[in-house]
Amino acid sequence: MTPTTAAASRLTPRAIAPSVDDLLSQVERRERFVPAQSRSTAGFERVWIDGVPHVVKYLHADNDFMMRAMGDMGSRTLRAYAAGLFDTAPDVIDHAVVGAAPGVGRNGWGCAFLMRDISDHLASTGDEQFPAHQHESFIDHLARMCASTWGWRDDVGLMPYEARWTFTGPGVVESERGRQDPERVVALVGDGWGRFEARVPRALVDAIHTLRVDVTPLATALADTPSCFLHGDWKASNLGTGPDGRTILIDWVYLGEGPACHELGWYLALNRQKLPTPKEQVIVDFRAALERHGVSTDGWWERQLDLALLGTVVQFGWEKAFGDDAELAWWCDRAERGLACL
Repeated sequence: MTPTTAAASRLTPRAIAPSVDDLLSQVERRERFVPAQSRSTAGFERVWIDGVPHVVKYLHADNDFMMRAMGDMGSRTLRAYAAGLFDTAPDVIDHAVVGAAPGVGRNGWGCAFLMRDISDHLASTGDEQFPAHQHESFIDHLARMCASTWGWRDDVGLMPYEARWTFTGPGVVESERGRQDPERVVALVGDGWGRFEARVPRALVDAIHTLRVDVTPLATALADTPSCFLHGDWKASNLGTGPDGRTILIDWVYLGEGPACHELGWYLALNRQKLPTPKEQVIVDFRAALERHGVSTDGWWERQLDLALLGTVVQFGWEKAFGDDAELAWWCDRAERGLACL
């Protein structure tokens, strides 16, 4: 059986607090908190409720580059939480959120999330590999999450479909550079694309640059393949394994409608040093997991995979240009395959 949007329609909307004061009304004490492994520029606090530690995360475009890059001047994350979309695949995914509230920061555009403190259960962001059993769980649970909303179409107003591939585009980078206090990663992105241009054959450089300027051909092609609800950021610093065996999944910022293979490409690209098996095997395992959870991959898998991995290069070719020759060559080969599908 192939999952349908009926799975998403069974989600239960979540109530949100009317204000941050209401959200934190039971807090006994609070202190500033800087997550040890997070690269987020969001504000954090650690608070105690009934003696139990929690973490509060404050989101606002003024202090979050990715919200600016994705055009999120309100809070798509809050809308998704209220719609119940955080609860996809609840048997295997633990988002750790226990409450949320709007009205944070300038114009009230931001929001706050109250979470259980799961810091001790997050994966290391060091160079050591994921334990094999943990990696296998991540891939299985990712597929389960995709299957639970297979065929879902965004009626909530989350990230526009094509925006997923534009956050390192020339326009976004130049706009960020013009800010009084630009996000520091922007300089790294610029340097990385310069390295990409120097290390990659000119025809491929030109093709990727063209898509960075206008991603419409790629997004249109991918939109003709199946979609589901995406978390959008399956990297080590957002992942962990709880005592109950569920995958802890935090930092729900890139969420919206999209192709399942986007999640796979992101996982392969940003967890490269942590994979205990070759990328080709991870691809095989993810497809098998989708099938195991009821998704037929006949007729669309190869095309979506090739296009999505091309999309990963549009997003992260700059990052791969800092890596070794073999890694860069693997991604360039996948990009060529994707370009042949356009």
